[in-house]
Amino acid sequence: MALPPPDPQFVLRGTSAAVHTLHFSCGGPEPDIPLLFSGSENGFIHVWNLKTHRVNTALDGHGRKSVCCVETMGGKDRLLSQGRDQRICLWDLAEGRTSVTDSVFTEHVGFCRCSLLKVAQGRWLMAMAARSLEEVQILELPSKTSVCTLKPEVGAKLGMPMCLKLWQLSGGSQPVLLAGYEDGSVVLWNVSMGKVLSQLICHQEPVMSLDFDSEKAKGISGSSEKVLSIWSLNEQQNLQVYKTHELVNAGISDITIRPDKKILATAGWDHRIRIFGWKKLKPLAVLDYHTATTHCVSFSDHSNPRERLLAAGSKDQRISVWSIYAQT
Repeated sequence: MALPPPDPQFVLRGTSAAVHTLHFSCGGPEPDIPLLFSGSENGFIHVWNLKTHRVNTALDGHGRKSVCCVETMGGKDRLLSQGRDQRICLWDLAEGRTSVTDSVFTEHVGFCRCSLLKVAQGRWLMAMAARSLEEVQILELPSKTSVCTLKPEVGAKLGMPMCLKLWQLSGGSQPVLLAGYEDGSVVLWNVSMGKVLSQLICHQEPVMSLDFDSEKAKGISGSSEKVLSIWSLNEQQNLQVYKTHELVNAGISDITIRPDKKILATAGWDHRIRIFGWKKLKPLAVLDYHTATTHCVSFSDHSNPRERLLAAGSKDQRISVWSIYAQT
């Protein structure tokens, strides 16, 4: 008989609003304190100390508008956050500072999270939904130089970009972007040339979230339907449907593959977190703790696999933190 799923290792409370995004920073050497960053509907970013389970700092830079993305940029002192105030902020958190050092106006009103890719020491590419509904803009940071704007062909009718994932082809020099659109398509873009390499309709509804494993050239996406779509990328850079997995309940807010590519987690509209083996998409566990939609899931970047954690943020204003399959 299968073992019952575990309880959370601990629960973080105190955001006073729905939690929309999570990002761990735990990879530093001792005595570095492992941190979890959370972004909430009330515009606050909370920096959680994972040793004390308390908030170290609360950052307020998005005019009380929902925060949809937080990511560190090469260490826990430099942070990027994106809010529904149409701003992406760069933060300096060194030596206890809490200041926004720069910001970018996105002019986009949707929920599409930006995507970051480190291309050199101190240099990043950032993909974000642009002002024009169907377009994606690529900027270089910290210079904020525009690299290109990715525009679908005339008459393509993809709708708005809903989720973005920048990565690099093996060999490392070619940045590419996977974008999920409102019409259910996943599109692979060559960023340097600004052109579509491949397009695949994966869902009947808008693509809510996707993640990609560049080692296996295989990705996964979810939508408001009951289906997870797994797709692969062949040698010719063509996207192909690999398989689909039927869910019990409809609606996926977020999908993330663990950095070691062994398991993945989904955040569901049915309040549940689902864990799958990545190799064959075998269902491993259903974590049932939250009392409302789970908006986001994130795996920690602990260097020791035994310390690895999974966090989930929910509309119920709580963050559940789990230790599961940490020994594999």
